[in-house]
Amino acid sequence: MPAVVEEAPREPVLTLPGALTAYIVLVAVIHLRVLLPPEVENWTIDVFGFIPKRYDSSLLNLEIPGGAGAKVWTFVTYSLLHANLTHLGFNVLWLLPFGSALARRFGAVRFFLFLAVTAAAGALAHLITHEHAVAPMIGASASVSGAMAAAIRFAFVRGSFLSFNRSDADTAARVPALPLSRALRDGRVVGFLAVWFGVNIIFGVGAIGVDSETTTVAWQAHIGGFFAGLLLFTLFDPMPRVRSDAADASSQDVSDRI
Repeated sequence: MPAVVEEAPREPVLTLPGALTAYIVLVAVIHLRVLLPPEVENWTIDVFGFIPKRYDSSLLNLEIPGGAGAKVWTFVTYSLLHANLTHLGFNVLWLLPFGSALARRFGAVRFFLFLAVTAAAGALAHLITHEHAVAPMIGASASVSGAMAAAIRFAFVRGSFLSFNRSDADTAARVPALPLSRALRDGRVVGFLAVWFGVNIIFGVGAIGVDSETTTVAWQAHIGGFFAGLLLFTLFDPMPRVRSDAADASSQDVSDRI
């Protein structure tokens, strides 16, 4: 009697959680503003981009569109604007692996709130280091950096998406996270941190000024978002913490394979 062989269900090559898909669609639709007349696009950037000069009254009093409300909403709305398709593409590309795992782990509400909080942290870091700047800052890089920082709290745990024993996407995103003190003693996490900081400080990609003649990389905003994601991850994480012995076992599992 012939045996019946059941094929394992095939998973799509790239599956994105709904929350991340919605976020990418949102920033893509917002980017269509580049099709607007130049004066309208410039007004949009002035109203929704993050401009440190809004909070500085010690120098020349400039009339910046948006009024008092812009002092509040631009801490987040700047992260939804991008200078060009390359800028947008870089941020989406970096967000795909880390944001996907985080969206599955947090769920939509926590995920969106997390992106907003890390964006605000990036804006605050930029404000502190660019107190009198007039050029608007835009870009999702602070939120992307925060997502990367949060994801490394569990990315290397056995069964997660950067471990040698990776589970399916949903399971990999829900493994217990490392305590921060334990994560900072993990060589893989430390290595990731070293590379990330090196790339951002030396080269820098992401949130930039709009003026093509004075465009600079706002790497301080990246670092602000990154530290916020790393430190505030526990406040958003609905999963239980990993036990210290389990974390040690995970490290041993990897070291045995090196």
